Amino acid sequence: MEDKMRNAETDKLFKAVLDLKSVDECYDFFEDLCTVAELRAMTQRFTVVLMLSGNTVYSEIVEKTGASSATVSRVNHALQYGKGGYKTAIARLKK
Repeated sequence: MEDKMRNAETDKLFKAVLDLKSVDECYDFFEDLCTVAELRAMTQRFTVVLMLSGNTVYSEIVEKTGASSATVSRVNHALQYGKGGYKTAIARLKK
């Protein structure tokens, strides 16, 4: 996946995100960039990963977030075996 994602255009997108200075700027940027459904899906996945990192069971995550069990499973796989991006973000949120 790394080779498919890494390119100059994606670098520019990520640098633009990193240059945003506030939650309000993030709302403005992501509302311009994403559809409501895309933003809700990303938010749901991040909520799932936070719940997984808190040892919440799958059935409770499905019930509270509305995510499918397949989504919970995919997010858990990325949390356990991915590149560590979720773990980095979670650790920084806890600071």
